[in-house]
Amino acid sequence: MTGVQEARPRGARRWAIDLRPLGVPAFRRMWLGNTMAMFGFQFTAVAVPVEMFALTEDSFWVGLLGVAGFVPLLVFGLWGGAVADARDRRRVLLGGSALLWASMLGLLAHALSGVGSPVLLLALVTVHSIAFAISSPARTATLPRLLPPELVPSGTTLNYTTFTVASVVGPLAAGLIFAAFGTERGLPVAYAVDAVLFTGLIVATLRLPAMPPEPPADGEVRRGGLAGIVGGFRYLATTPVLLLSFAIDLIAMILAMPRALFPEVAQERFGGGAAVGWLFSAIAIGAMVGGLTSGWIGRMRRQGLGLVVAVVGWGLAIAAAGLARQLWLMVLLLVVAGAADLVSAVLRQSMLLVYAPDRMRGRLQGVNTVVVAGGPRLGDLRAGTTAAGLGTGVAWVGGGLLSAVLALGLAVAFPALVRYRAAAASSGERS
Repeated sequence: MTGVQEARPRGARRWAIDLRPLGVPAFRRMWLGNTMAMFGFQFTAVAVPVEMFALTEDSFWVGLLGVAGFVPLLVFGLWGGAVADARDRRRVLLGGSALLWASMLGLLAHALSGVGSPVLLLALVTVHSIAFAISSPARTATLPRLLPPELVPSGTTLNYTTFTVASVVGPLAAGLIFAAFGTERGLPVAYAVDAVLFTGLIVATLRLPAMPPEPPADGEVRRGGLAGIVGGFRYLATTPVLLLSFAIDLIAMILAMPRALFPEVAQERFGGGAAVGWLFSAIAIGAMVGGLTSGWIGRMRRQGLGLVVAVVGWGLAIAAAGLARQLWLMVLLLVVAGAADLVSAVLRQSMLLVYAPDRMRGRLQGVNTVVVAGGPRLGDLRAGTTAAGLGTGVAWVGGGLLSAVLALGLAVAFPALVRYRAAAASSGERS
């Protein structure tokens, strides 16, 4: 009996989140600032599509928000990554954060003014996306400068899990705001919360030390701009496993992300109100549960196969959720999809950390920003346009099924992804 009682704490520790990174003051400040900013961002993430649907009563316009978000990410995410490798990352992060804060104030002013212009709303979302694209690669690339190498994976997992918690609480709180105040009065409240909470991240960034770029490798010339971007893609071209991991994530997000359909489905099937908050929170709830019980993922050797299984599971769960007519069932299936998404995100990020040296980290994080943030925005466009032409059922269920089929097809056509093992990571990095 004693032996069993002693074994249980060891098993629990293997499943628990590693909090050691919080013992590093610089990381702790950034984590606190990021936590505040991530929570506030969820209010804007819900408010913008709600405002667009209220102005137009058309999911096609909600889908256009995906274009306004993706195009700047594609251009400025890659450029921001190159700049983060060639300039002081603290200064790059401060510049992008200042622009991001200004865009939040612009959204607040638009809601308060009562102008009600869908075009102006698209423009403000574009500026917001530009600022995010500039700051995100630098913010992620600072992590190995704040923590010793052995704590970088724990710090990454801690940040991602915190984000999922904020993604659960934030949309629920936003839904309560709209349920209590209605759309017209709730929109400025949601935008104001985001703007106030973002100041925490700005303060934390101001307290960071200078982070000039490390010396380039032998024979390498440090370049920003287009030349730096090209250099990053040349490096990426030598790592097919990373290319395939990015491709399968794009399949999942573009074809199976139903986010743009949430306002319409919440209104038509569940009468609106707090239902929209539950739909926007459900995927994050699943990711949060997956993150809190993710210790087993780090011990997985066949990471490529695990990534494929997770993406297929995501697509099938999304398709099943689209068929649900009860709010609790739809939320439950979206929770399952969110857990699968957490597994795929952790595995993909683990692969990226293995292959990326510091001199390439900003540029590869720029590519990662385009994929992670741009994929769902293209998914918004895909869902909105498909719903406008074929209905929300086809847009939701058909997209989920198609993503699962294509993910399997990619794995069969390019078996290098399925064959990838964590034990082979070190040799992949040197190749």
